[in-house]
Amino acid sequence: MNYLVVGLGNIGAEYASTRHNMGFMILDAWAQASNVLFRTERYGDVAEVSFKGRHFTLLKPSTYMNLSGNAVRYWLQKLSLPLENLVVISDDLNLPFGTLRMRTGGSAGGHNGLENISSLLESDQWIRIRVGIGNGFSRGGQVDFVLGQLSEEERKQVPELAQKVIQGIKDLSTVGPQRAMNFLNVRAKNDVENV
Repeated sequence: MNYLVVGLGNIGAEYASTRHNMGFMILDAWAQASNVLFRTERYGDVAEVSFKGRHFTLLKPSTYMNLSGNAVRYWLQKLSLPLENLVVISDDLNLPFGTLRMRTGGSAGGHNGLENISSLLESDQWIRIRVGIGNGFSRGGQVDFVLGQLSEEERKQVPELAQKVIQGIKDLSTVGPQRAMNFLNVRAKNDVENV
């Protein structure tokens, strides 16, 4: 069983630790934990990891956030994968920092990267994992907030968040999306309540 796992973000060192790059950070953590390196390919940086006979192609698009669909469509076709084997990891302003939500379809929720992917794939029926970044900004400050650097406290939480997302994707591949959602979504909610 093969999967394409896409982490959304913006290329360039100036964006590396910004809230909008949560997808990149999680894939970087997975590659590091698996002792694999990304290589530059068409439309992005790619790495491969395996788990219990499942194969995951990790993709960090080089197209910038709002054009992520170009990279996703290309790699889905290249790997000959169905939509249900696509997993996209993105940041989410509508969730408190650290909250995780896995869904098998639905709206983009105002996220331009997700919107572009749905538009180019002509479907919203693919798995997305949203990583809450909070919404601690004043009116009109959304762009500066999402492109702003994570706080020191937030940065400390990223490794644990990445671990949870990675485990959620592994669960998805072994026990299916419904049970993986039950585990990841409930666990995230409990973590927030216990903080």
